[in-house]
Amino acid sequence: MEVEIWSDVACPWCYVGKRRLEAALERFEGREDVNVTWRSFELDPAAPRDDAVDVATHLAQKYGMTREQALDSQRRLAELAVPDGLDLHLDRARRANTFDAHRLVHLGAEHGIAGPVKERLMRAYHSEGEPVGDPATLARLATEAGLDADDVAQVLGSERFGEAVREDEREAASLGIDAVPCFVVDRRFAARGAQAPDALLELLRRAASACAP
Repeated sequence: MEVEIWSDVACPWCYVGKRRLEAALERFEGREDVNVTWRSFELDPAAPRDDAVDVATHLAQKYGMTREQALDSQRRLAELAVPDGLDLHLDRARRANTFDAHRLVHLGAEHGIAGPVKERLMRAYHSEGEPVGDPATLARLATEAGLDADDVAQVLGSERFGEAVREDEREAASLGIDAVPCFVVDRRFAARGAQAPDALLELLRRAASACAP
């Protein structure tokens, strides 16, 4: 079974969705036969690599709200994520371009550790306030996730995996995916948003039933 997840490193609901899928997979009878592929999706492709502006200020400017309203929304989201085992500190998050982060997830996939790389980058952004658009920060986080430092440096110093990121985004557009997270199973079944673990488990079971002889 192929499970593809379109998401962004800088998307809190994508982090919640990751945890909920993991919870669903723990209960899924056929979990040993599931292959998870992380697909790239940039929510803010125009963002600079590293922006001194925090996310709350950016959201307030973008949506015409006060910064306090944006912070309140972040607090509510963090509270919702607690039952999923996440300790979010969204008030620390800084606006950043995630293109290079996605390229490193592709490098992780090449070495069979895309999940750990994605996890480390998400935790850094949502819980630790790390600037995930900064090359030096990305290099440190990627090696902490298990990637070879020389491989990481080679990717960050080149255009490698750039086309892979763009191809993921083109596929998202062709599939009508315009918001994340989006879970696609065997290119036949899909769930949008950070669905509850029960809903994602049902998605997996429905896909498995459709493939059963």
